[in-house]
Amino acid sequence: MIILGIETSCDETSIAIVKDGCDVLCNIIASTKDVFADSGGVVPEDAARRQVELILPVLHSALSDTNLSFDDIDAIAVTKGPGLMGSLLVGTMTARSLSYIYHKPLIGVHHTLGHLSSVWLNHSDTPQFPCLTLSVSGGHSDIWLRQSHTNGLLVGSTRDDAAGEAFDKGAAMLGLPYPGGPSIAKAAETGDMSAFVFPIGLSQEKTCDFSFSGLKNSLRLTIQKHESNLESLQADLAASYQEAICNQLCKRIEHALTLYPEVKEVHVVGGVSANTRLREMLQKSISPLPLRTTHSISFCTDNAAMIAAAGFFMHQENTDSATLAFVTSATLSPEQTFS
Repeated sequence: MIILGIETSCDETSIAIVKDGCDVLCNIIASTKDVFADSGGVVPEDAARRQVELILPVLHSALSDTNLSFDDIDAIAVTKGPGLMGSLLVGTMTARSLSYIYHKPLIGVHHTLGHLSSVWLNHSDTPQFPCLTLSVSGGHSDIWLRQSHTNGLLVGSTRDDAAGEAFDKGAAMLGLPYPGGPSIAKAAETGDMSAFVFPIGLSQEKTCDFSFSGLKNSLRLTIQKHESNLESLQADLAASYQEAICNQLCKRIEHALTLYPEVKEVHVVGGVSANTRLREMLQKSISPLPLRTTHSISFCTDNAAMIAAAGFFMHQENTDSATLAFVTSATLSPEQTFS
């Protein structure tokens, strides 16, 4: 089954064509992150305008690269949310128009389900369920216990800021460029991760939830204290701050594994999953269980291939996207499920 995926939830304009949920025939991503480097983050109105400009050229590139036409496409999958409303509207209206014109089934995919499906892109091995998936990006930090591609339980989520947001805000405070994750990781390469001790949120609670607001405030106070020689301490601060974020993520996975010993493997997805230090720490934390990551770094960040894959698995498991109990607010209870 060949699915054309469309992802426009934020500042990336992406269209991909994926066969049987795993075989990526193409994955075109037009990113505008350089446009927002000076503003320190995405400006929603500008992002939507860029989506309008890029959506048709990206579509033409995807079809041209694969030498396919809509006669070869079996269905269209599109991100239906959450995300920036203007950006999402560009993608969903494009998908609806193409579905109507070419008489193709349309599958609305929740953005988080897309990330959860990304680890199967260009992987041919059979997934081992049940598994724990750590989904971490600029907009969410979640832990899912999954029984199948579309059947699972949310066991932990952030109570305030997401890990990716903590990286972005931390980088801004340190005078590093946007996006913050890669900038902090690069600066941390020459830093001492033990130079500063930052707090681990909710460390006194037996929980799978996350909290990064206190960590950000601790970084702010530390920077104020050392403002006179901040430049010389930048690498050490970046390394110590990155270590604190990764440490909290790993500790929550370790706790979740004690609650669900039946888990056969652990997955990490989302933009923050591209962080090399996080992958190293997770692999050590969960040993001897295997850690499944994306085949390519391009599948960590927002992309249409993951949306096409999710659409395929939804079709395969006969799941209506509207019934998926993914949550767009931080008030979700740990007992919330999707099925």
